[in-house]
Amino acid sequence: MANLMQQQHQVMETSSNHHETQKSGWRKFLPYVGPGFLVSLAYLDPGNMETDLQAGANHRYELLWIILIGLIFALIIQSLAANLGVTTGKHLSEVCKVEYPLFVKYCLWLLAEVAVIAADIPEVIGTAFALNILFNIPLWAGVLLTGCSTLLLLSLQRFGVRKLELLITILVFVMAGCFFAEMSYVNPPVSDLLKGMFIPKLAGEGTVGDAIALLGALIMPHNLFLHSALVLSRKVPSSVGGINDACRYFLYESGIALFVAFLINVAMISVSGTVCSASDLSGDDVERCNDLTLNSASFLLKNVLGKSSSTIYAIALLASGQSSTITGTYAGQYIMQGFLNIRMKRWKRNLMTRCIAIAPSLVVAIVGGSSGSSRLIIIASMILSFELPFALIPLLKFSSSSTKMGPHKNSMIIITISWILGSGIIGINVYYLSTSFVKWLIHSSLPKVANVFIGIIVFPLMAFYILSVIYLTFRKDTVETFIETKNDTVTQNQVEKGMDHGQLELSHVPYREDLADIPLPE
Repeated sequence: MANLMQQQHQVMETSSNHHETQKSGWRKFLPYVGPGFLVSLAYLDPGNMETDLQAGANHRYELLWIILIGLIFALIIQSLAANLGVTTGKHLSEVCKVEYPLFVKYCLWLLAEVAVIAADIPEVIGTAFALNILFNIPLWAGVLLTGCSTLLLLSLQRFGVRKLELLITILVFVMAGCFFAEMSYVNPPVSDLLKGMFIPKLAGEGTVGDAIALLGALIMPHNLFLHSALVLSRKVPSSVGGINDACRYFLYESGIALFVAFLINVAMISVSGTVCSASDLSGDDVERCNDLTLNSASFLLKNVLGKSSSTIYAIALLASGQSSTITGTYAGQYIMQGFLNIRMKRWKRNLMTRCIAIAPSLVVAIVGGSSGSSRLIIIASMILSFELPFALIPLLKFSSSSTKMGPHKNSMIIITISWILGSGIIGINVYYLSTSFVKWLIHSSLPKVANVFIGIIVFPLMAFYILSVIYLTFRKDTVETFIETKNDTVTQNQVEKGMDHGQLELSHVPYREDLADIPLPE
C-alpha cells in the first residue's frame, strides 16, 4: 500500500514537472521576442514597397516565388547574425574591428555608414510621401517632420528597449492590417497567387531585372549589424546549452517576424498586380502602372478603388517609413560604437545620424520634387546592392569559423547553403550593376570624350571592388575570439580596443548594457 502511494506521488510529481517544463519553455521564449520584428522592417521599408508594387504592376503574380526564396535566405542570414552576437558577446561591427587591419576596418566602417544612409533615404522619402497624401504637407516639410518624429519616438529608449520593440511590432501589424484590407478590396485569385509563389517563372520583357531588384531590395547590409547587436540586450546563460537555446529561440522569433513580412510583401504585389491587370483602366492609370512609384500608387488606388483605399495605403506607407527610420538610426548607432568605440550621449548620436540621413533626401525633395525623390530611391537601392558583400562576407566567415564561434559554429550543411546563396546574390548584384553601367555608357547621350573619361574612372573602381570582395572572401581569420575564460577583464578590454597580441581571448558577456546607452530589460 505504501509502495502504491509512493508510485502515485512520483507520477503526480513527474506530471507536475512536465507541466512546469512546458510553462518554462514559453516563459523562456517570450523574453527573446522583439529583435526579429525590428529586423523584419528592413523587408517592409518603402524601398521594398516600391519594388513590390512595380513587380506586381509589370508581371502580376509571377515573381512571388522570388519573395519566398528571398525571405527564406533572409531567415538563414539573420539567424547567423543573431548566433554571432549570442555566442561571442560582440556584434558584427565589433568583431570586424578586432579581426581586420586598421585600413580595412575604416573602409568597412565608411561603407557601413553609407549603407545606413542609403537605406534611410527611401524610408524618409516614403514617410514624406505618406504625410503628403494624408495631410497635403509639402514633400520637403515631410522630410523635416520625419527626422523630428523619429527623434521623438527614439526617446522611448529611456523607458527600455522592450517598449520600443512593442511600438515597432504594433507598426508592423498596422502595415499588415492595411495591406490585407487592400487585398480584400481587390480579391486576387488564390490559384494564381499559389502558382506565382511555388512555380518559378521568368517570362516577359524586364522580368530578370525586376526579379534582381526584388531580391536586392530584400537583403539589407545594415540589418546584419543591427540583428547581431539587438540580441545582446537579452540575458543568455554562458553554458553551451544556454547559448544553443538562445540561438534556437531567436531563430523561431525571426521566423515568425519574417513570415509576417512575407505575407505583407505578397499582399503588396497582389494589390498592384490585380489593379494593373484590370481591363477597364483609363489611359492615365495605364501610364501609372507602367512606371509605378510610391507617390503615383496612391493616385492609382484612389482612381480604381476609391479614396479610402488611397488613405489606407498612405497609413501603411507612414507606418513603414517611420518604423524603418527608427531601426536605421539604431543600426547607425551600433556601427559607430562597434567600429570606432565612440561613446556619445544618446540624443547627440540620434541627432547626428538623423541629420546625415535626411540631408540628401531634403536637397532632392526641394530641387527635384516627387519625381526626383523617386529616382533617389532607385539610386539608394543600387547602392545597397553594391554594399552588401562588405557585411555579408564577414558574417558568413565569422559564423563558420571555430576561432570566432567555438562549438557553436555553423554545421557543414549551413555553411554550404549560406555560401551558395550568398555567392549567388552577390554575383547577381555585381553582374546587374556592371551590365547596367555598361548599357548606360553605350546608350549615353554624353560626348564620347566624357564617356571615355567616365570609363577610365569607373572601370578601375569596379576592378578594385571585385578585388576587395575576393580579399574578404579568402583572407584567413587571425584573431581567436572564442575561448571561454572566467572574469578575464584584461582580455575583454584588449578586444574592445582592437588590440592583437597573438591570439586574444574573449570571455562570454551575458548581455550588454553599454550598447547605445539603451536601458535594457532585467
